[in-house]
Amino acid sequence: MVLAGGAVMAVQGVRMTQLGAGRLRITRPWPEPLRPYLHSYAGYWDPAATPYRVRIVPTGRAVVLLSLGEPFTQVHRLAETELATRVVGSLVAGLEDGPRIADHPGGQEAIRLELTPLGAYRLFALPMRELTNSVIELGDVLGPRADHLVERLSHTRDWAERFDLLDTALLARLCEGPEPAPEVAHAWRLLEQSGGTVPVARIAQEVGWSHGYLVRKFTQQVGLTPKMSARVLRFHRAIGLMSRGAVDLGALTAACGFYDQAHLNREFRALAAVTPGQVAAARVTEGAVAL
Repeated sequence: MVLAGGAVMAVQGVRMTQLGAGRLRITRPWPEPLRPYLHSYAGYWDPAATPYRVRIVPTGRAVVLLSLGEPFTQVHRLAETELATRVVGSLVAGLEDGPRIADHPGGQEAIRLELTPLGAYRLFALPMRELTNSVIELGDVLGPRADHLVERLSHTRDWAERFDLLDTALLARLCEGPEPAPEVAHAWRLLEQSGGTVPVARIAQEVGWSHGYLVRKFTQQVGLTPKMSARVLRFHRAIGLMSRGAVDLGALTAACGFYDQAHLNREFRALAAVTPGQVAAARVTEGAVAL
């Protein structure tokens, strides 16, 4: 199915949006019980076998990618050597504090989920620090049932039916998962709602924990320390503002809580190995910078 550039088509609640050059983004509103745990939930279909490379930058979110067609040929941390790369099919990615490179041969068909850290903690049912800065095969985290689900999804051509299958699997898994500590959930809300500008000492005081205990419990259930989470959330907010159009860097620095423009530049280099100017000139979508 090919739509005209930028066109949108909706059938039975499934919305297909043309992203350009034949690539489709397929969405449907996810059920109410899933909403506290997800940031985005979309299918992608691209018939063109055109290789591409993206730089995945920190977002403060965990990712599940269900590969229904050609997988990525390599996904690796920017600091790793080429010898560390491998073919990756369906995968789970924990929270990141640095950039990752992903290469795809083209012809992608997949469903991508972005989860809140505490949604990921419930879904994966393991300490999130074990997934920090890691990309792991889906079955190694969620077990053989996940691989069976991917197989069913790949053999189902109807997107509404695919979403039905995935909704059911997600709801069942989340119901079985561990409950995050209310204090950790509150600490994450404070950081997220402030864009990473609330001091960690104030968060510890508000939740009634010592600084050390907050760091230990938060890192276990989120994957990053509160301080690193704040850095990532400030950076992610800045990326979001820049992706909406031209932004004065001085205004951006103030809006996102950086000390000055030099601090902004240092954080972009440290967390994504790019400059603000490079991000402004690139296409940024869902935590990926097109290279």
